[in-house]
Amino acid sequence: MTIWTPNLRGREGPLYRVIADALGADIEEGRLAAGTRLPTHRELAEKVGVTVGTVTRAYAEAERRGLIGGEVGRGTFVRHRDAPRHLPSPAPDLGDDALVELGLNWPATPPGDPAGTALRKSLDALQRSPKLSALLDYQPHAGHPSHREAGAQWIQRFGLEVAPSRVVVCSGGQHAMEVALSALTRPGDTVLCESLTYPGLKVLANRFHLRLHGVAMDEHGLLPDALEAACRTGAKVLFCLPNLQNPTGAVMTEERRRRIAAVARQHGLSVVEDDAYGLLLDKRPAPLCSFLPESGWFIAGVSKLLAPGLRLGYLAAPESTSTERLAEEAGLATRMTPALMADITARWVREGTADELVIRRRREAQERMELAKKLLGDWLPRPLSRGATYHLWLKLPAPWRAEPFTSHARRRGVTVTPAELFNVGPSTAPSAVRVCLGAPRTRAALEKGLQRLRETLEGGPEPLASIV
Repeated sequence: MTIWTPNLRGREGPLYRVIADALGADIEEGRLAAGTRLPTHRELAEKVGVTVGTVTRAYAEAERRGLIGGEVGRGTFVRHRDAPRHLPSPAPDLGDDALVELGLNWPATPPGDPAGTALRKSLDALQRSPKLSALLDYQPHAGHPSHREAGAQWIQRFGLEVAPSRVVVCSGGQHAMEVALSALTRPGDTVLCESLTYPGLKVLANRFHLRLHGVAMDEHGLLPDALEAACRTGAKVLFCLPNLQNPTGAVMTEERRRRIAAVARQHGLSVVEDDAYGLLLDKRPAPLCSFLPESGWFIAGVSKLLAPGLRLGYLAAPESTSTERLAEEAGLATRMTPALMADITARWVREGTADELVIRRRREAQERMELAKKLLGDWLPRPLSRGATYHLWLKLPAPWRAEPFTSHARRRGVTVTPAELFNVGPSTAPSAVRVCLGAPRTRAALEKGLQRLRETLEGGPEPLASIV
C-alpha cells in the first residue's frame, strides 16, 4: 500500500473535493502510478486530519471522475487510463491477428444470415403493399395502432398480458428507459438499481441529474432485505433486469420476484423492468411486473433478440398511467419511432418470423456458451444461467484485479469489460469482468478470443512497476 499523503496547500473548496483534486494532480504528474493501492479511508483521514466521512466523499468523487476504482476486500486503486469509463465502444476490426471483441454485448449471429433473409422477404412484400407510402407520413407519438397491437403481442411472449392501449412504441430499449424515467422522475430524485447495473442507466441518470443507489445482490438478483433498507432513501423508482441480468447473468426466481414486488408495493415504488434477454431462457419465471399491475413498467426490446439494426422497443405502462403523457415524453426525444422499422417488426411478430429468429439466436448463443464452458470452465461460476446467454460474469482469481486484467487481456488481443463500468455508488467493485460471446461474427473468432482470455488467466498478473 502506498504511503501517499495529498498536498492540500493552495487549494480551495470543500475538503472532499480538495483531496480529490490533489489525487488527480498526483496521478496526472506521475507521482501515483496506475494500479497503486491507496490508503484506507481511516488511514488517510488520520494523516490529513479530517473525518472518515470526508475521505469517503473524496474517494467517491475521485471514482466519479474515473481516477480510481475499488474492489471488495482488496482496497482502492489508481485506475489504468485505457480502462473504459462510460459505454464501451467497438474494438477496430483489424483482422484475425488483432483484437477479438468480447467487451460489447451484441447478440450472437447465427450462420446463414436468417435476419437478413427475413428482411429481404419483408421488403419485397412491402413494395407491393398499397399502404407503403403511408409509412412515410408522420405517425402518432405512441405509435400506429397496428404497431402497438404487435407490441402487445410481442410482450405476451415474455409472459405479460397488456392491452395495446398501454403500449408505447419506442426507438429501442434505451429510448424506452428514457421515456419511463422522464415520466417517473425529476432532477435530484433517487433511483434504486442493482449494485452492478447496465451502463446505459448510468448515462441516463447523469443526463437527468438523478442519484443512483445500488442495492445488494446475490446469484438470484436483488436481495429483498437490501431493497427494503434502500427504500429509506426516499426513492420512488426501481430499475432492474430480473432475467439474465447485465452484467452478472443472474436470473431472479419467481419466489424472489414475489418478495421484491411485496417490498415495492409496501413502499410505493414504481418498478421499471427491462427484459432485453428473457426469451433466451428455456423457462422463464413470470415477469416481475405481473405481480405489480398498478406500478410495473415493462420494457421488451427487439434488438438483442431479432436484429440490432431494428431500433425498436416496446414500453408497457401500468394500468394507472395515462399513455397520452408517455406519448408526449416519447415524442420529445424522437417525434416518432420510424414507421418502416415498426411495420417490419410488426410483420415479423404477426407472421411468426420473430419466433423463428429468436430460436436461431438462442441456439447460436447456446453453442457459444458451450464453447466458453469448454475453454473457461475452470473459472466460470457454478451453476451457469439456464438456457442460453450472450454474456458471462467472470470472477477473477487472486491476485488479479479487474482493470489491470482488462488492460493485460487487451494487450494479448482480446477485449472484456471490467466491473468498474457497472458499479454503482462509492462502494468498491468486485474483482470481475463481463465476457460477451455474441460480438465475434463467427464461432472460430470467438474461440480465438476465449483462448487468449484463458492464456491471460493462466499467465497471471505482472507485478506493479513501482509503488510510491
